[in-house]
Amino acid sequence: MRTLHIDGIAFWAPTLPGWDIARAAMRDEAAPLEPPARRPSPLLLPAAERRRAPDTVALALEVASAAVSASGHDPKTLPSVFVSAHGDLAINDHLCSMLASTPTQISPTKFHNSVHNAGAGYWTMGVGCHEASTALTAFEHSFANGLLAAATQCAADERPVLLVGYDVQVVGALASVTRSESLLAVALVLSPKVGGSSVAGFDWALQPAEPGAPAAPLVSPAAQALAGNALADALPFFEALARGYMDWQCLPLSSRQSLALRLRS
Repeated sequence: MRTLHIDGIAFWAPTLPGWDIARAAMRDEAAPLEPPARRPSPLLLPAAERRRAPDTVALALEVASAAVSASGHDPKTLPSVFVSAHGDLAINDHLCSMLASTPTQISPTKFHNSVHNAGAGYWTMGVGCHEASTALTAFEHSFANGLLAAATQCAADERPVLLVGYDVQVVGALASVTRSESLLAVALVLSPKVGGSSVAGFDWALQPAEPGAPAAPLVSPAAQALAGNALADALPFFEALARGYMDWQCLPLSSRQSLALRLRS
């Protein structure tokens, strides 16, 4: 069992655009935003780039910037792990449609935004970070695997690590084979040591998965309303952070292994 600390937290969804709003709603202290926001507008990008950026990039940069700002760390010094179950489904649908109809008219900008590490690339270039960056997916267990990757790197290298997760809604033909609703993005800055900006700590360990074990239930209506997003496996952890309590909850990593977590006060 290892212990890590959280120096920065960020959250964004159309009904919960920011960690302070999300934390209050997940504690049942406030109602979700109505009408919902359309998408974030990350200040890291110039205005023209901000308008052209796809939803995935806007989400990734918004929560990465917020978490790092809250942590007080220099973004140039942070290795990062970027997680998305599906990447940019809207762009992938567009490119597939173009390949089937007019392949010579495919936009190079659309293509470079379709790659799975686009969010990580925009972030590292935007803040001038030359540290290692990882982009990964594990379908419905993507956040759990991203948290494991970031926690392992943080503990092994004994330095803070940025974790960013995001997913968007399914559009077009892909909706017949997978599911994801609305927009959701989360971020954490993990640290091996308690610091002046540390807001929470957690113990973690790997253990065999229990076949057929149900997912951790979501308590608040605000979190339940986001459960259709492909990154929904992040919601139990963030709801626990909002409520300040979690006693050995398991996040599945695969059919054979799970990540056991317990919040520290």
